[in-house]
Amino acid sequence: MTPAGTSARRRLPPTSYLRVFEPLRAYDDDAQLAIAAQRGVNRTAFEERAAIESLERTTRGITDPFPHDQAERYRELHYPGADGLTTPYYCPDQLPTRATLAAEQLDATMRPALLELLVPEAARGANAGRIRHESFAEDVASLHTRSATWGIPLGWFVLVNEDDHCEIEEDGNALLTVRLSAPAIQALERARFAAASLAIHAPELDILDELTSLGEWLSLFHEDSMIELDYGLVAEKVWPDESAQDLKLGIESLAEQDMLGAAAAYRRLTSRWLKVRQLARAN
Repeated sequence: MTPAGTSARRRLPPTSYLRVFEPLRAYDDDAQLAIAAQRGVNRTAFEERAAIESLERTTRGITDPFPHDQAERYRELHYPGADGLTTPYYCPDQLPTRATLAAEQLDATMRPALLELLVPEAARGANAGRIRHESFAEDVASLHTRSATWGIPLGWFVLVNEDDHCEIEEDGNALLTVRLSAPAIQALERARFAAASLAIHAPELDILDELTSLGEWLSLFHEDSMIELDYGLVAEKVWPDESAQDLKLGIESLAEQDMLGAAAAYRRLTSRWLKVRQLARAN
């Protein structure tokens, strides 16, 4: 691990990711050739390079945080099978598309003067000119990565269990991230089961719409795909984390009309993430 890469990752806002990794056969010939050319780049090196490039874009002499003419890159997940061997799965970074969508979200939520300072109109116009609209539309339709800053959406925890495959990445004694992964078909079943239970016993909860959206999203990808919940630097604040267990217990308690059990699970969830929310407000 290079000191520069580690420093770069720690200088970015704590961001968590939910990713879908598809098997090689799910990609077309051009993508498979690109994946073959990138094999051998381990995950730590990939994330360090991505962090350094992100900082370089935001500190350019001329403010323009958008990526320029960058070839598609693919994260690689090695998922262990019952025979002890691992199988590789791949997730396209889709960075130009994700950056454009992020800028659009800022446009809808940020004051114009601040938006102009962070993402000038000239930069947005230049980025729009670089985008190939056909590939952009395809990426939007099958975006492999969802992200959240200073937290993790509750619905994401429904997709994982405490006994799922876990990878912990450390920098000395400090956590860089924790990644949980599971078969997408299993995650989809978990989302559908939780949504069906909540639709009956607590249809007013916002998480129901979130689970429905997640189920529709996961259905877009190859049936043999994998999902990955990447805590990012948020892991430093909450790991070891029992949010997935508490959310599952809360949903089960609602189904059994055990309001005390559901309330206790909710209190554990909110108290665990209170520090993270306070840090988010401070920033």
